[in-house]
Amino acid sequence: MGRKTFTPEQIINKLREAEVHISQGATTGEASRKIGVTEQTYYRWRKEYGGMRVEQAKRLRDLEKENTRLKKLVADLSLDNAILKEVAEGNF
Repeated sequence: MGRKTFTPEQIINKLREAEVHISQGATTGEASRKIGVTEQTYYRWRKEYGGMRVEQAKRLRDLEKENTRLKKLVADLSLDNAILKEVAEGNF
């Protein structure tokens, strides 16, 4: 069976659903099965997204995309800078 990836918004909604099941007396294992994930995944999600609202998750995703873009820019500029230094020294 293929691995399904969930968006942060879906994860937060599933965590809320699991909390409802737990508050109704279900065990953590039962609640995680009801939302369709393993107990380990439930705990991992709770560690990462616990207490987070949907808007915060969207903001986090946007910041991660921006961070990735900026890291690529810095890497490209560093490479260009190293090439220019090498050419200026005459070590080509």
